[in-house]
Parts: sequence; C-alpha cells; structure tokens
Amino acid sequence: MNAELRSVLEKTVADKWGDDASITQVADLAGDASSRSYARLSLSGTEPNVPRSAVVMLLAGSGLALSSDELAVFDAPPTELPYLNLHYFLEPLGVRVPEVYVDGVQDGFLLLEDVGDLALRDAVSDCSLTEVGAWYRRAIDQLLLIQIAGTRARNDACIAFKQRFDKRLFLWEFDHFVEWGLNRGEADSLPSDQAKVLHILFDDISARLADAPSVLNHRDYHSWNLFVQPEAGNAVRVIDFQDALPAPAAYDLATLLNDRDTPAVVTPDLEAALVRYYHDTWNLQADTPRAYADVWNEYNLCLLQKACKVVGRFYYLELEKGKPGYLRYIPPTLATVRRVLVRLPDTPGLETLAEVLATRFPEHF
Repeated sequence: MNAELRSVLEKTVADKWGDDASITQVADLAGDASSRSYARLSLSGTEPNVPRSAVVMLLAGSGLALSSDELAVFDAPPTELPYLNLHYFLEPLGVRVPEVYVDGVQDGFLLLEDVGDLALRDAVSDCSLTEVGAWYRRAIDQLLLIQIAGTRARNDACIAFKQRFDKRLFLWEFDHFVEWGLNRGEADSLPSDQAKVLHILFDDISARLADAPSVLNHRDYHSWNLFVQPEAGNAVRVIDFQDALPAPAAYDLATLLNDRDTPAVVTPDLEAALVRYYHDTWNLQADTPRAYADVWNEYNLCLLQKACKVVGRFYYLELEKGKPGYLRYIPPTLATVRRVLVRLPDTPGLETLAEVLATRFPEHF
C-alpha cells in the first residue's frame, strides 16, 4: 500500500471513529480472480465503537466494471459500483453481508466490516458429518433468503435485475470450456463429429436451463465466499455478491455443494440430503412449490454446466491470465462431472462428452 493511500485511509478511520482512531497494521489479504484486491487494517482507538479491524477493498480503475468478462452486456457502463448496489439491496432483506463502514469509491476503495478468516470450507474440514450438514444447512438458509426474499423484492434500481442468466450466457461458458478446458486456448482440435455432438448437447442444456424458473442468485455461492463466525451464534456471512443475477434456482446450490474440493466433506449421501433440505425449505417459504424430481434434475444440469465452466475458467486463469494455483482444482471438478454423468442417463450426447474428457484427461476418466 502506497503512502498516499495509507494517508487517505488514516484520515478516513479518524473521521469514522474519532480523532484518536488509527491504523496500527496493514496486511494484504488473498483476493479472488477479479481485479479487486484486499487488505486488513488493524485499528486502535479509545472510543468503544472502534472495531479491532476492518477490510479495505481496493478497486481497479473506477471499480465500476463487473468482474466477469461475459457479463459486460449493458447498453452503457454502470454508474454505481455493483458491489454497493447489491449490498444496499441485500442487507435490508437480512442477508448477512459485511457492513459498509465507508464508501470511498471516489478514492478507489471501500472500507468494510472484517468478517474474519474462517471460510466455510475450512471451518468444516475437521467436523463430523453431522456438523458439516448443520453448517451447510445454515448456508442454504442464507441462499434461500437471497433467492426467495430477493426475488420478491425485485426493483429496477437493483443492477442484478438488468440482466439474467440466459441461453447466451450458458453457451458462452460452454464455449469457454471448449476453448480453454479442452483446447487449452489453441486452435480447435476436436474431431468434427465430436464437436457437432457437443455443440448440440450444450445448446440443449443451455436452452433447458434458460427455460427453468429463474430467481435471484448470488452466482458465485461457494464455500470460500461464505465465512463463519462461531463467536456470533454460528453466523454465516456472505461476500462477493456483486455479480448476482436471476438464474435457475438450483444454480447456486450446485455451486455450494460441489465447488472445487467441497465433495471431500460433502459426501454424495449428504449432498442428496442437503438438496432435499433445500427443496423442502423452498416449499415452506416460496410462493410457488416445486416437485423434488424437477429440482433434482435442474440441480444436476446446473452442476454439469457449472463444472464445465470451472474447468475452462481455471485453465484460462492459469494459462492466459497468469494466475497460478487454480489447476489443482481440476481433478475434483472432473470427479464431479463423472458423478453427474450417470445421473442424467436420458441426455443424448453425454456419451460423447465422456469420450472427449477421457481423451483430454485420461488420468481422471
């Protein structure tokens, strides 16, 4: 952190919590795959309301651009930071998002509540299966709040509702998978007959998901975007919600229960029980009940689509963006694909997808 920004933050902290409030330490935090970066500020001061720490989100450029390339579909650039727009929409609904202490967008930062370092996936690493299930049910409760209360509260001011996860976007992600997950950014090397079958398969799945009931989704609702606070009544806190948009109801659930190496702690039996919990709770809270078979089928279609997207995205980040470390998540993601292929036996083209993956990833198929 440069001296100029440090000075601005020192003044911000004093203005917020009193003249003697100050920053005692700055520590960089691991960021995500976007252009944002983060730092933890250790704070001191005599006023009782001074928190022990806060997190500063450092914005690249104006900070107004969405973090996902494929979501840049607006007629004009947003005039409000998507993170703030979604924060002010979700917080009144009771979604446990970090408090915004100071809006410093004009100076390139937000000062946020520090929700700690304990991501959900890390929190359950040594838990019993019963405890894992309890934590993930709490995460599902927050998800349903976003999906049900958020969809009911839909309004034109919320940027999330100016776009949706449509067929175009699903196909964009499948194309990204083919370009980077299968071809590693090189010229198309699939045999023409296989390429044709995959195109038909991905077009069909994209159309089916685009036609599914659509509700507000976080869009990146995985176990590293959820932080737990045992000292605060086992609260589950939600971060990185700026790319929220309407999507099939099961989309975020598929992400939550399967992203990266989550299946190491969420076993297939627990996964099925949590999908059942999601369905039963949905039917208690939502205006329109759904059949379990429909939810289960939609869940697995979302899971297959998401897993393909992840394989493509992680190769893209590693090979094109030069962000190392993501390829270690390819094997568990491919294991998820293997598991899902047998759950969708009546979907033409899956045999070809399995053959292609076995050729590209022989050590995993």
